Amino acid sequence: MVPVRGRLGPAAALYGTVLAGGLYIAAAGLAPATPWRTAAFVAGLLALSAVEWLGRATRWGLVLQVVLIHAVVAMDTSGLARVLFLLVPFAVYRTLGRRAGYAAALAYAVGVVSWTSATGGSSDREAFGDLIMFAVGLVFAVTLAALAVKADADRDRAERLLDELAESNRRIAALAAAEERNRVARDIHDSLGHHLTAIAIQLEKATAYRERDAEVAARAVTDAHGSARAALAEVRRSVATLRADVPSSLSAELAVLAARLGSPGTTVTSTVHGDCPPGLRATLVRVAQEGLTNAVRHAGARSVTVTVHCAADAIALTVRDDGTGLPGDLSDRPGYGLPGMRERLAAVGGTLELTGPPGLGTTLTARVPL
Repeated sequence: MVPVRGRLGPAAALYGTVLAGGLYIAAAGLAPATPWRTAAFVAGLLALSAVEWLGRATRWGLVLQVVLIHAVVAMDTSGLARVLFLLVPFAVYRTLGRRAGYAAALAYAVGVVSWTSATGGSSDREAFGDLIMFAVGLVFAVTLAALAVKADADRDRAERLLDELAESNRRIAALAAAEERNRVARDIHDSLGHHLTAIAIQLEKATAYRERDAEVAARAVTDAHGSARAALAEVRRSVATLRADVPSSLSAELAVLAARLGSPGTTVTSTVHGDCPPGLRATLVRVAQEGLTNAVRHAGARSVTVTVHCAADAIALTVRDDGTGLPGDLSDRPGYGLPGMRERLAAVGGTLELTGPPGLGTTLTARVPL
């Protein structure tokens, strides 16, 4: 138990009551008293109040309190100070535990009975009544001590829970910051990276057709300009909102991707079946965008199709091309496209599958359960 310092509890009120009663009886001459005993009586009660104020949740503090209580009772001539004996089992219970508290209560009950039997009293009836009241007081003292110990344990547990909650909040904040960095990195790769790749493809096409077909080359340059403007707009949206842009129409967005990445040598088509939830459109567009970019840029495909099936229980997005297929080992392949797609899909409970025997094209399938 952690002592509460700088605070006077109920015991201090009992000390004050005994002090006031003892001084009144001494001043009224109702009990024999000498100045030195009265001074010692007052000093002992003040010392007990000081111990209460400093806290006594140590063995030495308990010993000091018990010694002072016995000294005050010895100096008191009015008999009121004997009520302080009830504080001993209370203090022992709080400091040493339940068994020690019960043992102290039993010891003081036996001690008071023995002392009463040895000294006698004004009458047997009064002595028996005093013993009954003292026994009841011991029961209350032990009960209050049990409640106090439980309250202390609850307070300590609450403080530990608050510390754990603060630590959990710090961890959540760190994870949220890491997730936000990953999201921004994915957005940069999927949006700005896509537009830059499209610009590179269109410029390469313009270079390739410059001598053979000036019209195709000019259209490629125009498309490159459009991709550059789209990239700039994407950067401005990202900086302004730091959130992924959710298209108003999945079909329209996929059609824009198909038109932007298509060329005279590569046909890109897209089809959407059913209505997809608006909250998943951004994820589907980013996955389709990465799949199309890989097919056009790396697979040497002549035909690429994007198909989205939106059913009641799941969404399936497929990007299929007739290119060179997958390399033997994707784990050593540089770039962030595949990890980014997997992270996006994992965030919504989805999965990604890639198949593509060499020379037979590649099929990318993303599934998101609803």
